[in-house]
Amino acid sequence: MNAPSHPSLKPQNALLSGTGTTVFTVMSALAVEHGAINLGQGFPDYEGPEPVLRAAADALMDHRNQYPPLTGVPELRAAVAAANRRFYGLEIDPASEVVVTSGATEAITASLMAVLDPGDECVLIEPLYDTYLPVVRMLGAIPKLVRLTPPKWELPRAELAAAFGPRTKAILLNSPMNPTGKVFTTAELAFIADLVQRHGAYAICDEVYEHLTFDGWSHIPLMTLPGMRERCMRIGSAGKTFSLTGWKVGYVTADRSLAPNVAKAHQLLTFTTPPNLQRAVAVGLGLDDAYFAGLSASLGAKRDRLAAGLSALGFGVLPTQGSYFVTADFRPLGFAGDDVAFCRHITEAAKVTAIPVSAFYAGEGAPNHYARFAFCKADAVLDEALGRLAAWKGARGAVRAAG
Repeated sequence: MNAPSHPSLKPQNALLSGTGTTVFTVMSALAVEHGAINLGQGFPDYEGPEPVLRAAADALMDHRNQYPPLTGVPELRAAVAAANRRFYGLEIDPASEVVVTSGATEAITASLMAVLDPGDECVLIEPLYDTYLPVVRMLGAIPKLVRLTPPKWELPRAELAAAFGPRTKAILLNSPMNPTGKVFTTAELAFIADLVQRHGAYAICDEVYEHLTFDGWSHIPLMTLPGMRERCMRIGSAGKTFSLTGWKVGYVTADRSLAPNVAKAHQLLTFTTPPNLQRAVAVGLGLDDAYFAGLSASLGAKRDRLAAGLSALGFGVLPTQGSYFVTADFRPLGFAGDDVAFCRHITEAAKVTAIPVSAFYAGEGAPNHYARFAFCKADAVLDEALGRLAAWKGARGAVRAAG
C-alpha cells in the first residue's frame, strides 16, 4: 500500500528568509576565527558604574522578581521623566508618557508599530542601523530612503523634502548617528520638524547615544522643538548611557496620546523587562552630573586615541561628534578592493576587525571605501589594535619594496 502523499512545506516568511546573516555576526565570527581584536561591534569591554551594578544585585534579593508593570516600574518611569527635565527641560508625566522596553531595538520596533499601517510611507536616513529597514517592511510600510554622503554627512534638504508626501506617516531619525558620528544641528532639526508638521507625520527618534557627544557638541532632542512634543517618540538606552549593553533596558518618552499604542506594541513583543535591572537603571539616571560629563570625556579621549593612531597610519579619518565610532577612509593606504574586502583582509592579515560602512546602506551606489572602528574599548586594546595595523602596514610596504 502506497504511503499517502503530502504537499511540500509552504515557504516561511519571505522577508525573514531573504534576510542574510548580518555583517556584525559575520565579522565577529571571522574575528574569533583569526584571533583578531574586534573593533567592529559597538559594545564596551569594561563595566558600567559600580552603584548601578550594586543596585541591580541588591534588587534581585528584595523579593520583587515577578512581573513588573507593563510600562515599567514606577521608580524607572519617574527617573526617565526626571532625566528629561534635567537634561532637556521636557516636562513628562511618568505615569502616562514613559514606556520601558527590553532594549532600544525593541523600543524602536514598538514605536514604529504604534503608528505605521500597511501602505504607509516611512522616511529613513542612510546610512542606517540594520534593524530599521526590515521592521518597516515587516509592518507592510514603504521605506523612503534619503542618503547622507561622506565626508560631511550634511542633510540633503531637497532630497528629504522630496521623500515626504501624502502617504508619509513617520520619519525615523538617529542622532547622534551610527555609524557616521554625526550630531544633527539645530537648523537641520528645524527643517525636519517643519516637514513632519506639514505632513501630519510622527518622528521616531533613536537617541541612544544622547550622552556620548564630544568637542562641545550637545544632543538636541527633536521633541524639544516647537510643535514636536506630541509627534515624537524619544528613545533612550541604559546600555549605551551606562556601558551595560547586555542589560537590554530601553525607554520611550512619548506624549500621552502616543504612549498607549507604544505600550500595546511592547505588550505584544516582550510584555515586561527584568525588574531588578529597571530599578538599577533608575539609580543610574539619578547619578550626578560628574558621571555624565565623565562618560563623555573618557569616550572623547578614546576617540582621540584611535583617530590619531589611524591618521598616523595614513587613514583618512572623518570627524566624530558623537557615538562609539570612527569612520576611516582606507584608500590612502593603497588597498585596491572595496570595504567588505578591506575589513575581511585586515581581520585575517592584521588581526583587527572593523565593519564596512556600505553595510549600513540599502540602496545601490553606497560609499565603499570606508571602515567603521569602535573606540569604546580599553586603552590597551586600542593601542594593541593600532600596533597590529602598523605591523600589517609595514609588512605590506616591505612586500611592495621587494617586488
